[in-house]
Amino acid sequence: MPRGNTGFPAPSGRTELIVLLLVSACAFAAVPLALGGIGLGWDALNHHVYLGWIADELRFDRDFQAASGQSTQYPYLYWPLYKLVSAGWSGPSAGVLLVLFNLVAVPPLWMLARAGVPEASWYGVAMRWLAVALAFLTGVVLSLFDSTSNDLLAAIPLVWAIALAIAPLESASRRRLPVRRTLLLSGLCAGAAVAFKFSNGPLALVLPLAWCMHGRGLRQRLVHVAWGCAATVAGFALFYGWWGWQLWTHYGNPLYPFCENWFGPLRAYLGWRP
Repeated sequence: MPRGNTGFPAPSGRTELIVLLLVSACAFAAVPLALGGIGLGWDALNHHVYLGWIADELRFDRDFQAASGQSTQYPYLYWPLYKLVSAGWSGPSAGVLLVLFNLVAVPPLWMLARAGVPEASWYGVAMRWLAVALAFLTGVVLSLFDSTSNDLLAAIPLVWAIALAIAPLESASRRRLPVRRTLLLSGLCAGAAVAFKFSNGPLALVLPLAWCMHGRGLRQRLVHVAWGCAATVAGFALFYGWWGWQLWTHYGNPLYPFCENWFGPLRAYLGWRP
């Protein structure tokens, strides 16, 4: 019997992804429900909720380093946590809602799995589902399902950037994708990931290797890399611009408290005083 031949046709790609999302939602929600809520560690009490408060209402004119250097971290991913806490949601309910945000990572992981296992059979479905499950079953990722940290949310755009960079190759035999548009979306996602968390920057630097795989000649490949890099800069400016401007206005450094040795001379040259 051929591999994966059960007598029933395997689901289409869209149906497979929808069912996978539903199963993933149940599995994700089971974690905070089984634990009785979401953990509130030192970081949550020290600055996670406070950052969400800053995202909801700027407090530079009221507090001075209320959460020390963490007060200047990108705050907007913590806004849902702050709203849930201020609204008095119970631990299990808040935990389920926060963990379901991670479903956004399932489609790009499935796209990457399909690039490696493109078989339209039950065997292919099983291998793709196992690949997605393995991505979430590492100790670090599982620990974030019971945490208020934004590490996983901040990494999701980077996963999308990688998946979109690989997608045109995977779909070449299926249907034609507008390569340049897909690579532009990949760059935008990479820029968003860096804006959300600067530690994503070194990982984003390897994306040009994926972008240069598209194209027939050296010139076309370089053009695709240039478009991807430009989109990354645009994505960073789009998602970080407002917050960076707030930091520059109040502290004279859009990355404060990092890289002060870069912006101090620039402020002196421009005669700028925050």
